[in-house]
Amino acid sequence: MAEFTLTSAPPLAGIDHKSDGIHLRAPKDLAIVAVALPLGGEDAALAAIRKGYGADLPDPGKSVSAQEDGATLLRLAPDQAFILFHRAEPDAEAVVAGRIGEVAYLTDQTDTWVALELSGPRARTALERICPIDIHPDAFAVGCAARTVMEHLGTIILRTEQDTFLLLSASSSAGSFLHAVETSIRNVS
Repeated sequence: MAEFTLTSAPPLAGIDHKSDGIHLRAPKDLAIVAVALPLGGEDAALAAIRKGYGADLPDPGKSVSAQEDGATLLRLAPDQAFILFHRAEPDAEAVVAGRIGEVAYLTDQTDTWVALELSGPRARTALERICPIDIHPDAFAVGCAARTVMEHLGTIILRTEQDTFLLLSASSSAGSFLHAVETSIRNVS
């Protein structure tokens, strides 16, 4: 019997394109851990996050850079957040648990989402074609985040820098998501 070795690979691994003021890439080794604050235990969870990451969990719809692990704390709702950081090993949930303990419910979401980073002076122009929310800097500043849809696909959009956006969508529709973003880029180039 032949022996095979399977190697896991993210659905969008290796995506890295530059075109007319727009850089599209799939961030390598992005770990995503969902944090659910327990009813009645919110204060303890928030204190543990502050202690473990050196930053307060931001208000819903906002993100902050943490002092530890180069992490980004992204608040999606009053009792829900994501902690995003770069890690090649498949132990993201254990890493977060090691920082904050057992004061919140943690779920590794790394394989559930795909990420695309769109950057450059024309990135916003490309996104405006497929993103129904106002992402002008006056309305959507650096650190802002929102749930939205892009080409009928559920998406989380996070502005990480003036001309840089991180997009998260379901890994089950990774190809369609990539196609939508690439098509928008081609239409403004």
